[in-house]
Amino acid sequence: MSNRATDAAGPPSAHAAPVWSIYAAAWMMTAVFILSNSATPLYVLWQRKIGFSHGTLAAIFAVYILGLLLALAFAGRLSDRWGRKAVLLPGLTIAILACLLFVTASSVAALSVARFLMGIAVGVTVSAGTAALVDLGGVKRRRNTAFAASLSIALGSAFGPMISSIFARFMPDPIVSFHCLGLAVVVSAFIAALLLPLPKGQPRRKNEQAPASPPRARGRRSYLVGGICIFATGMAGTAFLLALGPSLLMEVLQVKSPLITGATICLMFLAGTATQIMVRRLSLRAAFLIGAAATVVAMAGLIVAVNAFILSALVVAMLAAGVGQGLSQLGSVTLVTLRVPVERRAEELALLNMGAYLPAGLLPVCAGWLTDDVGLSAGTTAFAGIVAAATIVSAPYVLACARAE
Repeated sequence: MSNRATDAAGPPSAHAAPVWSIYAAAWMMTAVFILSNSATPLYVLWQRKIGFSHGTLAAIFAVYILGLLLALAFAGRLSDRWGRKAVLLPGLTIAILACLLFVTASSVAALSVARFLMGIAVGVTVSAGTAALVDLGGVKRRRNTAFAASLSIALGSAFGPMISSIFARFMPDPIVSFHCLGLAVVVSAFIAALLLPLPKGQPRRKNEQAPASPPRARGRRSYLVGGICIFATGMAGTAFLLALGPSLLMEVLQVKSPLITGATICLMFLAGTATQIMVRRLSLRAAFLIGAAATVVAMAGLIVAVNAFILSALVVAMLAAGVGQGLSQLGSVTLVTLRVPVERRAEELALLNMGAYLPAGLLPVCAGWLTDDVGLSAGTTAFAGIVAAATIVSAPYVLACARAE
């Protein structure tokens, strides 16, 4: 993605690591995100097994967001201070524990704890993992490695639900068998992280002052706020579809196959992946504008789908939501990566994701509780209207933040 602004200066000695390590870091991120959204096609099975409402389902999703936000609050700063591995390895260990809990979950409480732990693992990976991948690329490859990080997340998010839906359709005990596979995937990510040639952090002494930011870094907060504005609305659309998409397909549109659920979620994220590849050489402003327009189209399609009972409208909505989320993520990560000094990179990426995931978690939860009172169609319509309005209102500010290219 082109950007004529001068990059925030990293250390002069920051050279690119071996190519295999960049691929290993990308796989580590993909592996964690395979598990992050894989629960979506399995929620219907858990609902049958345990029995809970749409509001409880949205609350379980919110517990995942809570774990993610908690990790983001600490992982970025600790990663910058103590080193990427010191944060990544415990985070991946927590992902392993989450897989083991998913295998045995037989209550809402157990399922919530498993999702909470997975949220922590994702929060660690999205902050320390993205920073590690950018670090490994060196100063000259930061734009490309920021793209690789965004692409890794999108691919993992796409294939996780697809694989779990195949298990749900063809395996006799899909929850256990899928998470056994997930356990192997996360163990491979742990090994990849262990082998990465990452330097140790530089912890400060008690009386040592934090390194001064370059003069240009003083304006980075406006870029951070702009990135959060666009990323939050794009993320909210996909978060809602991940949490309540299966219920929309099943109850409103009478689609009962888990394969269709998994395929639509997969296509949603693949649409975002493909679009990121196609527009990566466009300016940040163009990417943000396309992403915002896609989010508005997605919300309009969602309203049509649940009120006119048109399956094709929901498919269009999901594809557009994937494009909106993919471009908003790529643009915001690139915006922050290029304008933040290396010693604060993971912390700023964590703040970006915290700002985006907080509304992305709260809005679907509120919509889920609302649907229990007013119905799935009315609750979905209210949610879509709010997200579309927020996207339109914030777009001028976001475009202004990306103007200096």
